[in-house]
Amino acid sequence: MYTLFLCLIVIWSGPTVQAKAPPPPVQCNRTGCTLSNSYGAWGSDRNGCHVTNVTYPETEEELRLAVAYANQHQLKVKVVSKFSHTIPKLACPGSNSEGANFLISTENYDSGIEMDGVNLVVTAEAGVTLRRLIDEVEGVGLSLVAAPYWEGVSIGGAISTGAHGSSWWGKGGAVHDHVVGISLVVPAKASEGYAKILRLEAKDPLLNAAKVSLGLLGVISKVKFSLERGFKRSITYNFTEEAGFEDTFIEHAKRHEFADITWYPSRNVAVYRYDDRVPINASGDGTFDFLGFQPNSILISQTIRATEKALESSRNSKGKCALAGAVVGVKKLVANGLKNNGQIFTGYPVIGRQGKMQTSGSCLYSTAIDTTCAWDPTIKGLFFFETTAIFAASSFADFIRHVKRLRDLNPDNFCGVDMYNGFLIRFIRASQAYLGQDEDSVAVDFNYFRADQPLTPRVNQDVWEEVEQMAFFKYGARPHWGKNRNLAFLGVPKKYKNFGNFVEVKRVLDPQNMFSSEWSDEVLFGKELGEKGDGCALEGQCVCSEDRHCSPEKGYFCKQGLVYKEARVCRYLQSSVS
Repeated sequence: MYTLFLCLIVIWSGPTVQAKAPPPPVQCNRTGCTLSNSYGAWGSDRNGCHVTNVTYPETEEELRLAVAYANQHQLKVKVVSKFSHTIPKLACPGSNSEGANFLISTENYDSGIEMDGVNLVVTAEAGVTLRRLIDEVEGVGLSLVAAPYWEGVSIGGAISTGAHGSSWWGKGGAVHDHVVGISLVVPAKASEGYAKILRLEAKDPLLNAAKVSLGLLGVISKVKFSLERGFKRSITYNFTEEAGFEDTFIEHAKRHEFADITWYPSRNVAVYRYDDRVPINASGDGTFDFLGFQPNSILISQTIRATEKALESSRNSKGKCALAGAVVGVKKLVANGLKNNGQIFTGYPVIGRQGKMQTSGSCLYSTAIDTTCAWDPTIKGLFFFETTAIFAASSFADFIRHVKRLRDLNPDNFCGVDMYNGFLIRFIRASQAYLGQDEDSVAVDFNYFRADQPLTPRVNQDVWEEVEQMAFFKYGARPHWGKNRNLAFLGVPKKYKNFGNFVEVKRVLDPQNMFSSEWSDEVLFGKELGEKGDGCALEGQCVCSEDRHCSPEKGYFCKQGLVYKEARVCRYLQSSVS
């Protein structure tokens, strides 16, 4: 049955399938507006974000006037794009009971792209989508070198949260490290019209703060990127044994410009991505249409979700392992979405233009009603946590060795993550951005089942809490600013050597904290909000210290970790259930 599900996904996701467009993040009625993220992790019916005022500027001057209005009326301000794929509530302007908040959407501020082929730069308005920018740059024979794997982001959103691909070469894989200029709308004195536009260029010291700003310094209006002459890439995936990959990852990253590694711990498999640029005249018109980002049948997505929930409720790890095995098998069969000549996968290497090989998201773009992105909350399909931990390269190997020790106690415990994407391992170069990476780093992403209701514990709850705490507390990993559960941000200011510089720039540019909210403060300053409540550990709102922070009535109690003894995790103890 599990193999059938995955094969049906591949069949339904062929090049002729169209998808139901995801709903817009802002929904309004007579009583006001609600902002949701695209995964349904927060919104109208789940930890809602209610907004009194929303505006949709179409020009930079209208953007300035919106900030001026908010400043003059002392409103809290946040910015959202047409996508809203950020997992933390960074775009929510706060829960002020008086309704003194204001939301600026860049959905309609997306027309301006200025190409400068002589100086190899492009300037785009903040609401321009990543896919449109890439296509226009490629259309004039140039290439944007770095982009995230998922293209459902705006230009402003991509750099604000530190979005990245994978590379230790050149300027590296982080999008913001290819930024050479930013226009920023900030509050101003009444004599200056209550708002002004700062033009930050490459040598401006404020640029290092603005490159990764979490939307806390002002409203980004334009971003200028450096470009290179157009090139192609050649990609081969090598599915092999996992043995020793923690000792060879540095060599792999140095040998291949866009290298990554995917590790499936329950299958003992490591997948090495051999990914390098080749001349523009190299033969091949390949594309990368990542399997997980292709349009999926609504019926199949709902069936897989129902199957996951049934496996959870019956505590059936073997069933999860069967599904994980099918997932890895299908990915190997179809090369994870690589297509020769844009059609199907026929063999390695797959060679294509940079703009078609770096980033994907085909589930976003068409209008049929029978397919959509698998996580579209309107269909109640997939629902998951996404953890991203960014390690100093020097500590990454020890982290993997500890995870292997935990895995070896019971490999079936790790099938739940292999049902998704395993551990995706990418490389980020040291950055000058204040909230970027201080040194060459390794980013690890993994997704796993999330219950429909926040107080519902999960099978292997303790295992993923231990991995999470091991990453962020034992090995000092930094969280991706646009992902993660709340506990990943605990103590985060101590992990950035230039954190104080960023806070000082914020104090100067936004003295009234217009662009801050309780939600963004929780992320930036890494503090828990309020006292720990019953069940707070189940969704990563806290680290448990008492049984009530778990779900003792369902058999989950606060215990120490199995390998990382300092961890405090919610473990299922059947004998303790009355």
